[in-house]
Amino acid sequence: MAAGLLLTALVILVLLTLSALFSAAETALTGASRARMHQLEREGSKSAKRVNLLIDDQERMIGAVLLGNNLINILCSALLTEVCSRAFPGAWGVVLATVITTTLVLIYAEVLPKTLAIGRPDQIARYLSGPVLVMMTVFGPLIAAIQWFINGVLGLIGIRPVAETDAAAAQEEIRGAVEYHHSEGLVGARDRRMLGGVLDLWDMDVSDVMVHRRNIAMLDADLPPRQFVDEALQSTYTRLPIYRDDPENIIGVMHARDLARAISAVRGDVDSLDVVAIAREPWFIPETTNLNDQLQAFLRRKSHFALIVDEYGALMGLVTLEDILEEIVGEIDDEHDARIEGVRRQPDGAVNVDGAVAIRDLNRAMDWDLPDDDAVTIAGLVIHEAQTIPEPGQTFIFHGHRFQVLRRQRNQITAIRVSPPLEAGTQS
Repeated sequence: MAAGLLLTALVILVLLTLSALFSAAETALTGASRARMHQLEREGSKSAKRVNLLIDDQERMIGAVLLGNNLINILCSALLTEVCSRAFPGAWGVVLATVITTTLVLIYAEVLPKTLAIGRPDQIARYLSGPVLVMMTVFGPLIAAIQWFINGVLGLIGIRPVAETDAAAAQEEIRGAVEYHHSEGLVGARDRRMLGGVLDLWDMDVSDVMVHRRNIAMLDADLPPRQFVDEALQSTYTRLPIYRDDPENIIGVMHARDLARAISAVRGDVDSLDVVAIAREPWFIPETTNLNDQLQAFLRRKSHFALIVDEYGALMGLVTLEDILEEIVGEIDDEHDARIEGVRRQPDGAVNVDGAVAIRDLNRAMDWDLPDDDAVTIAGLVIHEAQTIPEPGQTFIFHGHRFQVLRRQRNQITAIRVSPPLEAGTQS
């Protein structure tokens, strides 16, 4: 009798252990990082490969784990009920067996293993991927039948249990992970901006980062060659658009290296240069071109410079490879850059900003979160929110900041004072 009870207790302990392993596997396999598993698989990890196989067929994996877990828990409950019924005949034995089974399963086979799996999902998923894969293989036909039945029931109420891959959702998941780790102090502010900048490339057009045509440094093709060369050498840019008759009529792009080679070829006889023949063919792109697409186009063409036109073919501005990279890594300055002082910090925490400063640049400089969906520049944001062109001295509050117009030239806002984030409830 005692030997039989001891053997039953040992069997129950083994069953509870198996149940705990299945519970841990369920939590770990559903919570494991797919990105990390794919990276480990590429590095040659066989266990990570098994995890990826299970995740790719998640319905069957969940079915196998739940099937194994429920079979074990039911068998464990039946054994305990038999033992308790012998010791306490009648209803009290069943009640006692129910209490003991619930307590053991809840603590030992559910809460404990799942808590461990939540803390280390990747490691535990790799350790338990083998047994779960075996379970899926052995009970494959039964699991398939269960899936068929479940899908049929869900189909009757109009639900399709097919997970669709959503690129936008994947990007938001990555962005959310970056923001979370930044809030936990695991990702620095600069890394956060860089990672966010990469994701933003899909959501932005070249018109969001372009140099406006008003600010483009150009060269007149009809200038005398010597004057043309002098102006090109005085410029801080290595690529300059060339126009004829009208700045809208771009006929080429002069690269400083091409100009230097041409001067060397004529042995310094600058007056004999044909600057139009030296220039490269201009590359025109529509203003609606996606930044990520334009980055790929730059890489394919091995070109760093493109001119932006609107739907009517009118020149809007230009964009360079550096402009796109700056959306990721921030401002890139070299020894020839003329640094524009567009943001001037004030002692009270406010900033005086030139109207042409990009909202994204101000957000980077101050670690703010002003929206740039409806406007590119700070002046554009104020005009959009005010629904008018404000006069100097006018003040507005929106998006948690106070904006005061400092200067205006004709219809252009040239200077704005922006307060630091206001406390909730501030009205003036």
